[in-house]
Amino acid sequence: ASSPFPWTEEGLPQFSAMVSSLTENWGNPSSVHGKGLEARRAVEASRERILRALGVKDLRSAALIFTGSGTEADNLALTGSLSRRSLRGKMRIITTDSEHPAVRNPISEAERQGFEVVRLSTRGGLIDFEEFSRALTPETVLVSVMRVNNETGAVYPVEKLFSLAKANCPEVITHCDAVQGFLKIDCNPVRLRADLMTLSGHKIGGPKGVGALYCDASLLFHKKIRPLIFGGGQENGFRSGTENVPGILGMAEAVGERLEGAETEARAVLSVRAALEKALSGLPVRIHRPQGDFLPHIVSLTAPGVKSEVLVRFFSSKGICLSAGSACSSRSQAVNPVLTSFGLSAEEADSTLRISLSGANTEEEASVFAEVLREALEKLAKKR
Repeated sequence: ASSPFPWTEEGLPQFSAMVSSLTENWGNPSSVHGKGLEARRAVEASRERILRALGVKDLRSAALIFTGSGTEADNLALTGSLSRRSLRGKMRIITTDSEHPAVRNPISEAERQGFEVVRLSTRGGLIDFEEFSRALTPETVLVSVMRVNNETGAVYPVEKLFSLAKANCPEVITHCDAVQGFLKIDCNPVRLRADLMTLSGHKIGGPKGVGALYCDASLLFHKKIRPLIFGGGQENGFRSGTENVPGILGMAEAVGERLEGAETEARAVLSVRAALEKALSGLPVRIHRPQGDFLPHIVSLTAPGVKSEVLVRFFSSKGICLSAGSACSSRSQAVNPVLTSFGLSAEEADSTLRISLSGANTEEEASVFAEVLREALEKLAKKR
């Protein structure tokens, strides 16, 4: 399948605006000279492109704050909104037991500071609405649920959850980590009832080191969120520090290319996933398919009896890149809490791989993957 990106002969994406910002339009967007104003216009055009890609029609109703990563955007959303809360009584946060560490850890820190945290079960990739309804109390100040799980591909019913939260707790702030779902599934924050939404550049084929936080304008107007980084007042005071102009422009360019190739990408991924599952059907492995909706781009696979770390190294020696979980936490030696929350035992989680698919992958690559896995299991089994 052809890639949705404009590849050069060297196999690299042509990020012309990004390259231009490094070589020609190098001004600081906070400066008032010509080059600075040119950079500012490029940043604002990128901001508008990303907001429109989210489905935001009224640009006055929202702000997009550029950050250094999706992790920073998550922290700004969570810590920035919770820091405005005085602990009168027991303020409650509702989240899930399978969030990305960028959400899980700030919430755990808030818990240490005195907030009460309810973690909804996501066993099998499902969320129980009755459990969620019982968790909603007048003390609930924040609900944070990811759009797509980064380990299993499970799609969570954010719109229903956030609508229920708003109906029962009108003052609640809703946050959605949409890093895995943006441009692959509906992530319109207005439709999903999300006050805050996290995005990341490299998950859509853009550069690493840039992220963004969608923020409903009412939160800014009523000062319900505060910055984490103080300094020169960039990003309307919510993220000080000179903007990463090349990264921002590269993220916006990736958005444009993704939108143009969305249908091709979706068909290619479905085709490759089907070929991969068929090729793996004769091997002693188990694919963890969520019980509810899921994105085909992520395949969670357990090879019983072989540690995933060993398999990752074996595949790497063959030129195949995959991971033993989220790249953000795959170096950790702890048992993956997302997989155990999904329903895997600690032993199974320790033997699970995460395979990420894109429109650049092919059915032939799926067959090669299966053959390398067969070879790995045979060789590694002999060593046990």
